[in-house]
Amino acid sequence: MKDKESKSLGKQLKRYAQVGGVVGKLATKLASQKYLGVKLNKEKHAEEIRFALGGIKGPLMKVAQLSATIPDLLPDEYAKELMHLQSNAPPMGWLFVKRRMAAELSLDWQKNFKKFEKNATRAASLGQVHKAVLNNNQHVACKLQYPDMASAVTADLSQLKMIFSIYQSYNKAINTKEVYKEITERLNEELDYERERKLMKIFKHIFTKSKFVHIPETYEILSSKRLLTMSWLEGDSILNFKNSSKEIRNILAKNMFYAWYKPFYEYGVIHGDPHLGNYSVQKDYSINLYDFGCMRIFDSKFIKGVIDLYFALQSNDNAKAVHAYEQWGFTDINKAKLAVLNKWANFLYSPLMKDKVQKIQESESGVYGAQIASEVHRELKKLGGVKPPKEFVFMDRAAVGLGSVFMHLKAEVNWYKIFHDLIDKFNQKKLMERQQKALNMANLLL
Repeated sequence: MKDKESKSLGKQLKRYAQVGGVVGKLATKLASQKYLGVKLNKEKHAEEIRFALGGIKGPLMKVAQLSATIPDLLPDEYAKELMHLQSNAPPMGWLFVKRRMAAELSLDWQKNFKKFEKNATRAASLGQVHKAVLNNNQHVACKLQYPDMASAVTADLSQLKMIFSIYQSYNKAINTKEVYKEITERLNEELDYERERKLMKIFKHIFTKSKFVHIPETYEILSSKRLLTMSWLEGDSILNFKNSSKEIRNILAKNMFYAWYKPFYEYGVIHGDPHLGNYSVQKDYSINLYDFGCMRIFDSKFIKGVIDLYFALQSNDNAKAVHAYEQWGFTDINKAKLAVLNKWANFLYSPLMKDKVQKIQESESGVYGAQIASEVHRELKKLGGVKPPKEFVFMDRAAVGLGSVFMHLKAEVNWYKIFHDLIDKFNQKKLMERQQKALNMANLLL
């Protein structure tokens, strides 16, 4: 049977018309600045772009959020504004929901539920979530994808490519080719809710014995490529704990670190979206993890490269550092580029270097890594730029995103100890075996 929502030229053209004004405005103003010398009020323009994107459902909004978290991908003024984009677009109405549920399950889909809330609990960039109760009284969340998202992804990514190319024409510090490739691959994966369900199964497996991290159960019979039904996990926003005792804030920080990095160092998998809406806190301060569409599965050699770089920086071994960067996927590393890359790496690894209780960052700027990212950007520009490997994108994003959370919590933790608890028994071969076993269990192919 032909997929009624597969990519189509007509739907893509419709999407171009919808978002073209927003992107075209950005492109025109950036080009005017470069070629005509027109002075651009970036702060004002960035604010306009944010408000315009906030009213558009779909991947462009998500890409904007993502782009804002990758250091130096966009001008500072734009990144700052786009960081404020919330995954809280106006929801689709009840008529849409009924049609959508009927298409994914059957015309009598409501017989599966004792109760189904008409109003969405959360409306995000690619879909919305409805709370429901099954006939066995189990509370569930139904994640329902908006229509024509495949065409929207194709159209929006082409618009993003244009933005990247214009910006890069006069700012060559970061080559966006691999970044764009990574965003494209992950966004297309994120449309597949069947894949997301399998990834949730992997995370459930990873944390099966954990009391600190919770993963929703999924209901395969009530799920499809565009509908994901999962158990409802109650929890509060982590920002509600900003004024809690130091002890509680430190517990939350440790649990968050564990939630993100145990899968990475033991299975080569990372949750690529440390966005505030994608986790919550239970009464015992354990963490609920949500939204597994944006996952990154790494080759074991990349994980080894991350650990090797840590020890290279600790021992000031430049040869080992170069080898580690090459395992990451960086190329053409000369002495000058190594020094700049090490500046960024030393910043990211800094809390892990000393066996003591400390903050994640001494700066009170409110933006984790902002100052050092700006310095690195300027130095890379002088050297002719660098092309980050695509694997770097979500690893870097997770580090920056979590760092910001730890800053908000004002956590003071022995980061060295919890990091070493995860890596001291690292074995590349065993990671490969664990990863393959988990993938086979979930029936997921790379």
